Amino acid sequence: MRRFSLSSLLSESLNGHRGWGRQWRDPQPKPAYDVVIVGGGGHGLATAYYLATVHGITNVAVLEKGWIGGGNTGRNTTIIRSNYLYDESAALYEHALKLWEGLSQELNYNVMFSQRGVLMLAHNLHDVQSFKRHVYANRLNGIDNEWLTKEECKAFCPPIDISGSLRYPVLGGALQRRAGTARHDAVAWGYARGADARGVDIIQNCEVKGIRRDASGAAIGVETTRGYIGAKRIGVVAAGHTSTVMAMADVRMPLESYPLQALVSEPVKPVFPCVVMSNAVHAYISQSDKGELVIGAGTDQYTSYSQQGGLHITTHTLDAICEVFPQFTRMRMLRSWGGIVDVTPDRSPIIGKTPVENLFVNCGWGTGGFKATPGSGHVFAHTLAKGEPHPINAPFTLDRFRTGRLIDEAAAAAVAH
Repeated sequence: MRRFSLSSLLSESLNGHRGWGRQWRDPQPKPAYDVVIVGGGGHGLATAYYLATVHGITNVAVLEKGWIGGGNTGRNTTIIRSNYLYDESAALYEHALKLWEGLSQELNYNVMFSQRGVLMLAHNLHDVQSFKRHVYANRLNGIDNEWLTKEECKAFCPPIDISGSLRYPVLGGALQRRAGTARHDAVAWGYARGADARGVDIIQNCEVKGIRRDASGAAIGVETTRGYIGAKRIGVVAAGHTSTVMAMADVRMPLESYPLQALVSEPVKPVFPCVVMSNAVHAYISQSDKGELVIGAGTDQYTSYSQQGGLHITTHTLDAICEVFPQFTRMRMLRSWGGIVDVTPDRSPIIGKTPVENLFVNCGWGTGGFKATPGSGHVFAHTLAKGEPHPINAPFTLDRFRTGRLIDEAAAAAVAH
């Protein structure tokens, strides 16, 4: 891997940028690996990267049925924050946020991480009480979060309408200043480039069709569209398709898969300085570096594997955005898209072992998977390498749905599931 630096950029500018080469290889799959990761999204690539860099395990394959960045990684709204309520979630997302803060330097790749702040608006007494509870809980965990009056919200984000004429008037908000956004494609490409440079095989257009098990029931490899690949350990990181992959090993997952839609406007000059989220009006918005207003909706009402979603969901979201930000009624929408998210009953992820020996799973991130990418990959790599969970992901077991030790983060997910 050729490192990016000022000198390399200057030399290539004089060479017409003809000497860069491929960002990662396109290898043929080997007959077997120490670890096979099913899913080439951000979490899967991050897992492979940390297996190689932290644990020295480089005989790893990442299998992606499509292309790198073609799934949820390239279809999200890029929001990063760690202001979750419960101790277990706060530890996981704060671990990720700390890794985000040095990720561009770590990967030698600009992931365009921008700590512009995330402001969560309160529109009624319940919102006020709930967000203040989040603020106090976060402070106890050493996580920055502060309560703003509606006037302070307006000062921080001028486009907000704080007049009393709204159906859902703004009463205040909770602000995490260290939160922000990153470039989703760059995150996938940076991790892919870093993992490949350390010997990891990234195999695209390789769909897993089955999980092979031995006489004892342990997983020993995967059947793919490019042949059988043996593995000492298998990590499934397949987002919305986790249930279908795990069913190949006769493991039933407590997941439901929903389309999650987003859309962007025509590009304009900088008008929106931060990320704003609202539970009550069910929408969130930021502005990309290209000038587009990036708008996120909630999950569709029905389970589906469609990446199209229902039109009424996006129109409802735009109604909400136009109410809080009246000046945006003049904006034209440019395009919309959908991803497939896997939602658990308690809206928290599952990271760890499964009942099948040698088979591990990382799933259930729902609407908030992108923000956890570095932390998720880091702790899951530890779990795959050691065969035991990292202390941070130890509470996020599949077994918690049997024992009842749930981590109910439906409110902190900031969308009305």
